[in-house]
Amino acid sequence: MLITIPDVLSPEHLAQCRARLDAAEWVDGNVTSGHQSARAKSNEQVPEESDAAREVGGAIMQALSSHPTFMAAALPQHVFPPLFNRYGVGHRFGAHIDNSIRQHRQSGARIRTDLSATLFFAGPEEYDGGELVIEDNFGTQKVKLPAGHLVLYPASSLHHVTEVTRGRRMGAFFWIQSMIRDDGQRRILWDMDQAIQQLTLSVPEHPSLVSLTGTYHNLLRRWADV
Repeated sequence: MLITIPDVLSPEHLAQCRARLDAAEWVDGNVTSGHQSARAKSNEQVPEESDAAREVGGAIMQALSSHPTFMAAALPQHVFPPLFNRYGVGHRFGAHIDNSIRQHRQSGARIRTDLSATLFFAGPEEYDGGELVIEDNFGTQKVKLPAGHLVLYPASSLHHVTEVTRGRRMGAFFWIQSMIRDDGQRRILWDMDQAIQQLTLSVPEHPSLVSLTGTYHNLLRRWADV
């Protein structure tokens, strides 16, 4: 499933993070590429061991940990620390599928990449091109979100970033190992969660709420890989 999550970062936090990233060192984006990606990738990246990457990544992780939509959609078990890239004029990232396992350089910790996430730091008015194009069983989706918004999608999806023709695209990208490995099961739980939330708002005393909530947790108990 593909889910967009608005306002992961407030305008104040977004401005602080952008200022920190603007002042950071940027290097060739292929420092974290595998063989497949390196052949298709043209962008810049903040080194993951840099102070800027750790500070802004920490701010993102803190925001996500208290964001109910992200928690309900991803059901995260482990989150890979965010990385940061930017695309200037002529930069692009060809079609690829993300590596199934990512290893953090400093800690050596490995995660299975069930979900990929992109958090936009530049708004669509700041650049032309640079759409994230994602292909999966939900069809082909072009994603270009306001600054501070996030898109979450299966890491197994074929995806690419179109060439930037004006301005500069900047964002964070990272991966999530979910408690629910299977995307179809995760979709069922997300749909149930949303139905329960809607019913709670519209008919808070509805007798089915207890049963539906119990069914949600029984499915989570059955499917969770923890």
